[in-house]
Amino acid sequence: MFEIDILVSEVGPRDGLQSVDSIMPLAAKKAWIDAEARAGVREIEVGSFVPAKLLPQLADTAELVAHAKTIPGLTVAVLVPNARGAEAAIAAGADKLTLPLSVSETHSLANLRRTHDQVLNEAHVIADMIKALPPGQRPHFEGSLSTVFGCTLEGAIPDAQIARLAEGLMAAGCDEVGLSDTTGYANPAAVRHLIKLVRGVVGEKALTGIHLHNTRGLGLANVLAALEGGLTTLDSSLGGIGGCPFAPGASGNIVTEDLVFMLEAMGLRTGIDIDALLAVRSIVEKALPGEQLYGFLPDAGVPLGFTQAAPTKEVA
Repeated sequence: MFEIDILVSEVGPRDGLQSVDSIMPLAAKKAWIDAEARAGVREIEVGSFVPAKLLPQLADTAELVAHAKTIPGLTVAVLVPNARGAEAAIAAGADKLTLPLSVSETHSLANLRRTHDQVLNEAHVIADMIKALPPGQRPHFEGSLSTVFGCTLEGAIPDAQIARLAEGLMAAGCDEVGLSDTTGYANPAAVRHLIKLVRGVVGEKALTGIHLHNTRGLGLANVLAALEGGLTTLDSSLGGIGGCPFAPGASGNIVTEDLVFMLEAMGLRTGIDIDALLAVRSIVEKALPGEQLYGFLPDAGVPLGFTQAAPTKEVA
């Protein structure tokens, strides 16, 4: 495995599929994950441990974790809404758990049916669960600051509230926090501001990633602001599918194919083969007939003479 500059974390099998009506067959999900891993994607959020009656699209997450764990070098990530979900994720063997904490309490109640204090308490319980495991078996634990750029239900969220909740997640035992533009409200100035704000509370090493949407066409502009702010992990979804079913109007993750092309064109190494990544779209298109996939690169192709940034050395 070669050294990279930016980690592109694929969230389509979770954030993408939870937002479409169709239920992708398990075999197609496995093929999608296999193909992206072969293309060089190193982290994939394969699903979420939520009740099947709420999100039947993700009912097979445990089976997907088991399958993905057989792929060498792949970090298998999942979203967990609470301690019960975390327990199932740990039992399945997930490498990374993400607990969403909506900084908008109205959204938190709609999404998780929990207040801020209740989510922070769940974070404590999950952290204790992880600490009870042998050191080599402990998954990475991220607390995601959802709706951090604004909420369709509450509007702008005060900085003081965001800072308090970021600090609360770290105090509860999270390894890091992430910024999530759940509603597609972010702009480059806001991205720069919130990176500075949250890092001022949790420290530089505890904020490395961001989850952005392209709802208003600012996705890649916001990526540039995140890069300028020093973030090195970027979430995206193949074909741009996904959003948040509990935040009205929050459509459109940034497109993995376009993101990887931009990063590589800038000379930043992702470790992902663009041609192999583009080929993955056919798997998703066949498994989700009628669902629209987005992206400029798939339509335009790579420019004549384009070459990817070369990896420098192999790392363990």
